[in-house]
Amino acid sequence: MENHPTTLADWLALLETMHPKAIDMGLDRVRQVKEAMAIEFACPVIIVGGTNGKGSTCAMLESILLRAGYRVGLYTSPHILHFNERMRINGQSATDAELIAVFNKLDVIRADVSLSYFEFTTLAAMQLFADAKLDAVIFEVGLGGRLDAVNVLDADVSIVTSVDIDHTEYLGDTREKIGFEKAGIFRAGKTAICGDPMPPQSLIDHAEKIGADLWLFNRDFNYSGDKLQWNFSGRSGRRNSLAYPALRGANQLLNASGVLAALDALRLRLPVGAQEVRTGLALVDLPGRFQVLPGQPTVILDVAHNPHAAATLSQNLGNMGFHPYTYAVFGSMQDKDIAGVIEHLKGQVDHWCVTDLPLPRAASAEEIREKLIAAYGESPAAGDTERSIQTFATPAEAFANAMSRAGENDRITVFGSFLTVAGVMEFRHSEHH
Repeated sequence: MENHPTTLADWLALLETMHPKAIDMGLDRVRQVKEAMAIEFACPVIIVGGTNGKGSTCAMLESILLRAGYRVGLYTSPHILHFNERMRINGQSATDAELIAVFNKLDVIRADVSLSYFEFTTLAAMQLFADAKLDAVIFEVGLGGRLDAVNVLDADVSIVTSVDIDHTEYLGDTREKIGFEKAGIFRAGKTAICGDPMPPQSLIDHAEKIGADLWLFNRDFNYSGDKLQWNFSGRSGRRNSLAYPALRGANQLLNASGVLAALDALRLRLPVGAQEVRTGLALVDLPGRFQVLPGQPTVILDVAHNPHAAATLSQNLGNMGFHPYTYAVFGSMQDKDIAGVIEHLKGQVDHWCVTDLPLPRAASAEEIREKLIAAYGESPAAGDTERSIQTFATPAEAFANAMSRAGENDRITVFGSFLTVAGVMEFRHSEHH
């Protein structure tokens, strides 16, 4: 391309139109461009896949390694408010100028190879991190594993956090099929960690077949804990009296255990002390993962968008203590198991504010309303103060309505998609300025 875009917004708009398919499974094109880029990492490469818990796992790894004084690159997706969140160096999002420069560089190298938005930006992250001379790089898988663009890298340590049903049109409709796709990030002779307490046999078989060094929860590592602190044990010993991760919720010790197993495997190349682990866990920050905002009514933001994540959200809400009424701001993509998500949360929510989302593949608020009525067996009567279902055009309008009705001791939980959470975060941001 002769004239490159000069702003990040223009670049991203171009990337969305460059390739005929939004999701194009297969690694040949990405591999070809990566070879032309001649990217090599001298530092450990950690790849994190899984259905839920990827973002938390990446955030904890980054936080601990930064406390230990290492230079760390972290690539995650999707972003919540700004694209720059996807590429972080030493805990800071890449600047527009850095992203434009690496996009320009990559565009010249790729010559005439067509890349999707995700493929292009993933390769750009690899280039950005390779140029930055880091001590560790962490890449979060976008979708699945085996055919995800991130998988053109060879990981020193691969982590699969959990295996559950999501993205069935690409990954299959059983845990066994999905487990095989996730296990695609494992490498021969390298550490392969699975944090799922019930790993699919397909994942175990694949790891054995390729000769990966598989670490399984409860066999190679586990945790124990009481109300005040927790302990981790791995192959090379224990870490005791650990602080709970700052990320709240039921699965965070499972995720944190996978993180400590990875650090255990890398201990000779990236030694990390006890205090750095404690501080890293205590200070980890990740927007939109059971994020409880200060103030009244209580507002909880959670990007839960499949039944497995919804079950965790329901458990976390149940552990919070008494609130007279719970309002839900809920929007979802059409391809999700919306009925399955509702099933886990219908007992926790009194008033539903369901919303359209600004993407063609979103479910309409009206479709969600019909699924709610089916789940409860009836439509709430007009004027019912105990239960209601209302539809809105945007997450901001749904949230404003919930705020206007909720008492100060009530709570509002916003969930169902990154876009639902982003819409509310943007709205709150504009309210405060």
